[in-house]
Amino acid sequence: MIFQQIQQHYPGLSKSHRKVADFIMQHVDKAAFMTAAAIGATVGVSESTVVRFAAVTGYGGYPQLQKYLQDMIRSSLTSVQRLQAADVKLGSREDKILDRTMAADAELIRRTLEQTDREAFAAVVQAIAQARCIYIQGTRSSATLASFLALYLNILHPGVVHVDALTYEQMMRIGEQDMCIAISFPRYSGHTLSALRFARDRGATTVAITDASHSPIAQVSQHVLLAACDAASFVDSLVAPLSLINALLAASARSQGDDVVQTLHELEDIWAEYDVYAA
Repeated sequence: MIFQQIQQHYPGLSKSHRKVADFIMQHVDKAAFMTAAAIGATVGVSESTVVRFAAVTGYGGYPQLQKYLQDMIRSSLTSVQRLQAADVKLGSREDKILDRTMAADAELIRRTLEQTDREAFAAVVQAIAQARCIYIQGTRSSATLASFLALYLNILHPGVVHVDALTYEQMMRIGEQDMCIAISFPRYSGHTLSALRFARDRGATTVAITDASHSPIAQVSQHVLLAACDAASFVDSLVAPLSLINALLAASARSQGDDVVQTLHELEDIWAEYDVYAA
């Protein structure tokens, strides 16, 4: 626990470092999204003092300390706190919000690409190809991601169930030949966690698409795919998880070879016959 680590070093800290420690422990929801310079200006010390504080307390540098703070609080921030944190991070000038928000989203995709475990990704693609039935679970903001994944995976696989409110009724037949893909980002859904545990207890292959290895759903999954997620305001930024899901769908389609081409030809005929798309 980061607070315990700070408290452990507290007796030996200088007066300036204690100011930084006190601010972080009392205002962690703000400190987690402030630069070292901003914290220094707030408590009346230099930026370099904040950077040295991170090293003195056992972190490789201020970015590492900040990441630990963000990971710790992200799952517990209220909507109001998320909005305030975004104001600290993005600034309050309205003419810069568009630029900074989209730049932040691009950074999330870059981070996701760097941290994605290629072996885990390949294992999930293989599990999709081998599964008898694929159950996809995601609620609240993650419901849009689950719906998107289910929509396109249904084209590639004959047995896809998009799990909604009737979780246990829909999943009652899940077994060892099946898999459950659960999607959850801060604030983590207790309902999604329960559904994933249900699938695990019945022997199904479990996959978590989430933001961190310490995420609750990651703890009960055989395969974990991580995507960076942050709050651009009181809402979640889900561009990186969506990009990861796009890659998962593309890899799954590629693994089917000519079969997916035949399926798409059949669908095009159906769509044309029943005017699914406007001319």
